Amino acid sequence: MTDTLTPDRRAEPRNMPERRQHARDVFVEFRNVFKSYGPKQVLRGVDLKVYRGEVLVILGGSGTGKSVTIRHMLGLEAPDAGQVLVEEEDITDLPEEDLYRVRMKFGMLFQSGALFDSMTVFENIAFPLREHTEMSDEEITRAVKEKLELVNLPNTAHLMPVDLSGGMRKRVGLARSIVLDPKMILYDEPTTGLDPITAQKINELIIDLQSKLNVTSVVVTHDIQSAFSVGDRIAFLNGGIFEWVGTMEEARNADHAVLREFFKASAVSAAQPG
Repeated sequence: MTDTLTPDRRAEPRNMPERRQHARDVFVEFRNVFKSYGPKQVLRGVDLKVYRGEVLVILGGSGTGKSVTIRHMLGLEAPDAGQVLVEEEDITDLPEEDLYRVRMKFGMLFQSGALFDSMTVFENIAFPLREHTEMSDEEITRAVKEKLELVNLPNTAHLMPVDLSGGMRKRVGLARSIVLDPKMILYDEPTTGLDPITAQKINELIIDLQSKLNVTSVVVTHDIQSAFSVGDRIAFLNGGIFEWVGTMEEARNADHAVLREFFKASAVSAAQPG
């Protein structure tokens, strides 16, 4: 791939944890998954493995089924055909009470942050603990403080969402997503709507949490710079299947016409004046 198509090498994390390089234990697996909504076929026989301890970036254009894919991981959508496995357990036909147990393994950062506007930062982060645990008020306070420090937002517990910038809202949403200590974090377009400096701070935070929490992460994005900042591997979703899956270095040199064109279009778009 020529330099005009290659994402900025400066965006790469410089100290890749060794555990990511040799982690081959499969955390989530899709086996020939199909999903349609009426006449629109979104997933057309998807096969995918997410390895424990890695950051997998699901890359693709708008409307290609990226968010549908992560909804299947959570059991919020059931495939029309095929299987979804989480830690070797087939969740495809699980009853809702068992899916609840599976979902507790995941933390989810929504594109908007999805905060409750009527609650303070503290109350937003404490909400899952009050809903799903028997923790005391003292334990909840300690957990919320710890997670706020992890996302670099100490002394903000008293603020309301309206008082927060877009980047701060994302970080509060992230603190809430990790407060139950999940095994996997799902990020849905984590840098959308953010200026480049704030977006890079979010990317750095994803890398930092990956190291500190020893989790598995899936990042859904169409942001090339974000993908190369945080990812270990890319899974390129196009035409309802993952047409190309490989490491970030392999992606730079991939002989895949649509992926190359996607990189080129994204680079041109990023170069346009705001």
